[in-house]
Amino acid sequence: MKFFVDTADIAEIRSLAETGLIDGVTTNPSLVAKSGRDFFDVLKDICDAVSGPVSAEVAATDAEGMIREGDKLAKVSKNIAVKLPMTWEGLKACRHFADKGIMTNVTLCFSAAQAILAAKAGATFVSPFIGRIDDTGADGMQLIRDICAIYRQYPDFTTLVLAASIRSPLHITEAGKAGAHVATIPPAVLKSLVNHPLTDKGLSIFLADWQKTGQKIA
Repeated sequence: MKFFVDTADIAEIRSLAETGLIDGVTTNPSLVAKSGRDFFDVLKDICDAVSGPVSAEVAATDAEGMIREGDKLAKVSKNIAVKLPMTWEGLKACRHFADKGIMTNVTLCFSAAQAILAAKAGATFVSPFIGRIDDTGADGMQLIRDICAIYRQYPDFTTLVLAASIRSPLHITEAGKAGAHVATIPPAVLKSLVNHPLTDKGLSIFLADWQKTGQKIA
């Protein structure tokens, strides 16, 4: 399972990239707006910090506008994945970029039927939103399971399932069990994966016992 970090905070991205544990980055207009910086400057810095896919979202709502904006975004770096909305216009643009060999991420996916369309349009990634579905009282993780099950039936579908709107470590482990290829994770949630009270307790015991020996390793 690959980990993308869901942020436009370049300092956070660089810090996490140093661990060697992240495989890419996803951004959206809201995240870029929080940075308070020029959109293209942010993208260039992110692409310099990571070697994997970097999702950059278009703002147009018509296919022609999405293609025009996506072409400009793709020129920033070879690892840009043009992020497109799950609409008919977005799917038209997705097919355009797929035919040109440019990576795409079809976002705001809330049904398995939509995910099938994304695969048919040649999307590199499809982003089902777990947390936002949970917020409606439905089961967001079931959508991940359904999409993965459908995709497994059709080897000619090359679209990767990118679990998005992740709120907790449980979302990540459950998405992994379902077969999601990628999870895009907010920095705080990603960092929390390492936490466990028994790990902290065990380390405290080991260190206390070692201190009693009076020895040093270096």
